[in-house]
Amino acid sequence: MKRLGKKEELCIGCNKCEEICSSVYFKESLKEKSSIYINMKSQGGYGINICNQCGECIEICQVEALYRDKNRVVRIKKQDCVGCFMCVGFCPEEAMRQHDDFIEPFKCVACGLCAKNCPTGAIFIENVDELEIEAMGETATAGEQ
Repeated sequence: MKRLGKKEELCIGCNKCEEICSSVYFKESLKEKSSIYINMKSQGGYGINICNQCGECIEICQVEALYRDKNRVVRIKKQDCVGCFMCVGFCPEEAMRQHDDFIEPFKCVACGLCAKNCPTGAIFIENVDELEIEAMGETATAGEQ
């Protein structure tokens, strides 16, 4: 399975990843509409908040709007989502996002556009085997298509 990886020590806080994410998926460059969040750490440097595709959110969704696709990436079936945002509050990585413009949450789908545009390689695509995913505690595949 492919997912985004990160090396926070390489992040320079240029926010190109946030810009490309929101521009591609929401057609506007707005940090609040990015599935990636870059923040300044209190001790200096930058933190990179991205979905690690652990799937913990899948089990919390009572309407089964969250599932793993054929590439094992966690996805949201927007037509089934009721907008309760329990997944946002439950996400251990705080990587499930919400914005007042939308009735459903949104998250990283590991498209890799941010990695292609990162000038330092702080965000990159990595391959992870199924055993590592299972070690993160994910067993649910509800709604897999």
